[in-house]
Amino acid sequence: MSAEEPLFRIVRGVPTAEELAALVGALALRSRPAGPPPPVAGSAWARSARPAGATPAPGHGAWRASGLPR
Repeated sequence: MSAEEPLFRIVRGVPTAEELAALVGALALRSRPAGPPPPVAGSAWARSARPAGATPAPGHGAWRASGLPR
């Protein structure tokens, strides 16, 4: 690209100065590199659940044991 070549062009319509500024702002924001994603905090509801390995073994009485506290 040469220094005189435009980065983009409007091919249809006549945008107002505000619309053109919004378009330039959106394109500038989109071209920035993305930062690291924010850490996901688990909810108190999810933390109160049973540990992953606490599932009852299948067999006789397993349905009853699944509702009992551990």
